[in-house]
Amino acid sequence: MISQWQDLGDFFVYRKNEVDYRIFYRDSLQNHPQAINKPVLLLIHGFPTASLDWQHIWDELSHYFRLLTLDMIGFGLSDKPEVYEYTIHDQADIFQTLLNNFNITDYHILAHDYGDTVAQELLARQLDIQTERLSTSSSIEKIHSTILLNGGLFPETHRPVLMQKLLISSIGPWLIKFYSYEKFKKTFSHICAQPIAEEELASYWQLLQYNNGTKVMPKLIRYMQERKQYRDRWVGVLENITMPLRLIDGINDPISGQHMVERYRQLVKQPDIVELKNIGHYPQVEAPNKVLAAALEFWKKHHIVTV
Repeated sequence: MISQWQDLGDFFVYRKNEVDYRIFYRDSLQNHPQAINKPVLLLIHGFPTASLDWQHIWDELSHYFRLLTLDMIGFGLSDKPEVYEYTIHDQADIFQTLLNNFNITDYHILAHDYGDTVAQELLARQLDIQTERLSTSSSIEKIHSTILLNGGLFPETHRPVLMQKLLISSIGPWLIKFYSYEKFKKTFSHICAQPIAEEELASYWQLLQYNNGTKVMPKLIRYMQERKQYRDRWVGVLENITMPLRLIDGINDPISGQHMVERYRQLVKQPDIVELKNIGHYPQVEAPNKVLAAALEFWKKHHIVTV
């Protein structure tokens, strides 16, 4: 499963503070040259998994879009440096580096979980430019639509699982030494309403272990603090967004399910929401066909694709 996904991808170099880091990415153009004339869809994965999350909907989406995704630094097949300041802003920089590498200026977003927060930062940067708060910015990218799957969009409604609470605490670096595959599976059984195949869970765990990835989890988990720190910026962009936006949410998710949807209705103007019953935190894995149907209906409605 992983080897096939990796074989269809490649690596690019992200340079920060004069240090080069290898970032794994996939571009559907490599296998579908005809996608050159299709709109670009940027897929942004969640925590603690990787771009492999999109495998169930990748082939179908490739009929309508040129697809771009990557494993963010600290995740999947990408580098996982132990001495590194992992931030949402930095992950957004990495996505913008990928877009710049391919001279892409217009694109759409499909994001999940941690990726929702990265998407919020990308959207906030666009709003900054539109309101001329970043008069010196050289960025010319434009996001035309966004779909968000289950994620902690509002820190006040985010309900982290016990392991997340422990990881972000002072004992996180010590506790992670005892994190096992059985505990990993137990977490997934708690947050997902539909069972995930053993082979797939094993692949997620293998990717997490790759490059000693568990060691950086206590640093990656700090995004929960960032969500509080930058709440006004990241929630504000959802309150003021003018582009097409849809939330597709597995409402049986204990982390960001029905309770998060209700908060979304309170804060987002004219909210466009698709609620997936009996689906949990990973809708693109638990119910890929339902996610595809809801996404394609949205893109068709806004004349982004023709179905």
